[in-house]
Amino acid sequence: MPRVGVFLCHCGSNIAGTVDLDRVQQAAERLGEVVWVEQNKYMCSEPGQQMIQQAIRERGLERVVIGACSPRMHEKTFRKTVAAAGLNPYLLEIANLREHCSWVHSDKARSTPKAIDLVRTAVAKAKLDGPLQRSQIGVEKKALVIGGGVAGIQAALDIAEAGHQVILVEREQSIGGRMAQLDKTFPTLDCSACILTPKMVEVSQHPNIRVMNYSEVTKVDGYVGNFTVQIVRKARYVDYDKCTGCGICITKCPYKTPSEFDQGLAPRKLIYIDFPQAVPNKPVIDRERCQYFKTGKCKACEKFCGPGAIKWDDQDEVITERVGAIVAATGYDLFNDAAYGEYGYGKYKDVITGLEFERLVNASGPTAGKIKRPSDGKVPRSIVWIKCVGSRDETKGVPYCSKICCMYSAKQAILFTEKIPGAKPYVFYMDVRTAGKGYEEFYRRAVVEHGAEYIRGRVSRIYPKGDKLVVMGEDTLLGEQVQVEADMVVLATAVIPRHDAKQVAQTLGFSYDQYGFFTEAHPKLAPVETNTTGIFLAGAAQGPKDIPETVAQASAAAVKVVSLLNRSQLEAEPTVARVNEAICSGCAWCKPICPYKAIDIKLITERVFGKTIERRVAGVNSSVCHGCGACTVACRSGAMNLLGFTNEQILAEVDAVCL
Repeated sequence: MPRVGVFLCHCGSNIAGTVDLDRVQQAAERLGEVVWVEQNKYMCSEPGQQMIQQAIRERGLERVVIGACSPRMHEKTFRKTVAAAGLNPYLLEIANLREHCSWVHSDKARSTPKAIDLVRTAVAKAKLDGPLQRSQIGVEKKALVIGGGVAGIQAALDIAEAGHQVILVEREQSIGGRMAQLDKTFPTLDCSACILTPKMVEVSQHPNIRVMNYSEVTKVDGYVGNFTVQIVRKARYVDYDKCTGCGICITKCPYKTPSEFDQGLAPRKLIYIDFPQAVPNKPVIDRERCQYFKTGKCKACEKFCGPGAIKWDDQDEVITERVGAIVAATGYDLFNDAAYGEYGYGKYKDVITGLEFERLVNASGPTAGKIKRPSDGKVPRSIVWIKCVGSRDETKGVPYCSKICCMYSAKQAILFTEKIPGAKPYVFYMDVRTAGKGYEEFYRRAVVEHGAEYIRGRVSRIYPKGDKLVVMGEDTLLGEQVQVEADMVVLATAVIPRHDAKQVAQTLGFSYDQYGFFTEAHPKLAPVETNTTGIFLAGAAQGPKDIPETVAQASAAAVKVVSLLNRSQLEAEPTVARVNEAICSGCAWCKPICPYKAIDIKLITERVFGKTIERRVAGVNSSVCHGCGACTVACRSGAMNLLGFTNEQILAEVDAVCL
């Protein structure tokens, strides 16, 4: 039997404060095949790692068990440690004495016996560990970025600047995302378009970036370094090779519909570009509303198109690409404020959302930057902002904070008073959260310099009174009811995941949280990675973020992609499923269970009683398999096993617990 060494970490007082490690050491020393046991205050420190390496060499250890924190924290660290001492890194086991023991108990009397059990089970498994070897896989030197907002743009530029090819896929007519709809950005009040537009142009002109607008990713197969991606380029009915972007077709189209980009506050034509700085600056035809597709008449755009770029027979095109890494930067949506009927959104025209206000105050918006009431076009002299509409509300909305509402409400109050001198902004709030560089000062500026009156309390009702809106609420600091008569009301709407975020996550093969935001591999140690190796996250698709945080995360994701693409080969983890074809029945129950699509059914040829027969068996693509073990549970015949976590090893752990 192999010689086992056990090393117990105090983790400062995280483990030692709740677990009697001397008793654990004594129990470990009595276990069969355990020939050495040591303790260290911080086993992950350099002295702690040197202790392990020295013991491996001097004591001839063939298996190592470390009682410390979660393997998610330091398994890679300790594998490198034992490998440096000449031991196969997969002959290591970690007993989780912190998260599974000391952190869930308050006294040593309860936690110490459990710690002993955890060490005993780890030793039982370690005895059956066998050396595993990583396999080598090639890398496709190209990246896919899904989403053309500021996160996708930044990630694409950083990857391209490192010398790699990038495909940037955007479902809308233009790249730019939510940031393109904004007027100014907090806390500097820089022009949003002035910051974003140069980056949009740089993306479109970069030799390493291919922008695919009006397109969607519909299927992803493969594995890290070798993804096969199916992209559908939706029919634009405009030949971009011929189109010069002159815009005559847009001016000649006689029909209009509410503009999605302008939040329905202004019309757009049925052949359109989203906004003047759109990239690409070439139009698409709205097939659902176009009169030619509905009635067979019109064709005004075609009549006045000099280059002959209108293409009525255009079809959706399915494009298949191979990429080595993927960045998901699909952005966010806004909560439907109609859920708050007492606020009158959708009923009273002068109750609008924060994003609708951004379009009103924007120089390229429907009113050319002049703030006017949607109901009658008059200039408002007083506006009430209501924060946390949909946020921090488990009854009607979502329980989390949307992070940006406090700051953009302060920004809009400042812009309101700058554009209309003498105007009065009111802000109803629950709390003011200003966690960012210069954010607190910016909020104070809105109050002190621009006279924004902050009222701490919830709004209970809004109703019209003449040409005014009466906002009823309470001031919880004064403990009294308040009424404010205002010309307009702006709702600071909650940030929520994109409506199809869950579908995107399922297509790409990674997880999402209970709200639909994409889930990172680890909130601290792997904040931009997903559990699917080679796919990374950027921006508000992962959770509410402001622009600086979004850009920072996009660059972080780009660094991860570049690090991956710079390698000629990647090492695949050997802890993958393996099929015992001799007993596999070919029932295929394992195939639909696999979340990574790593299992296929194949035919094998065998000689049985002198005859050649074909038989169905399962086959595992080890490059795609993530070693989750779901298939081993589904396998009825017991033919599926997981290397490093075999049935024999798991049962040995169970036996050890039951001693």
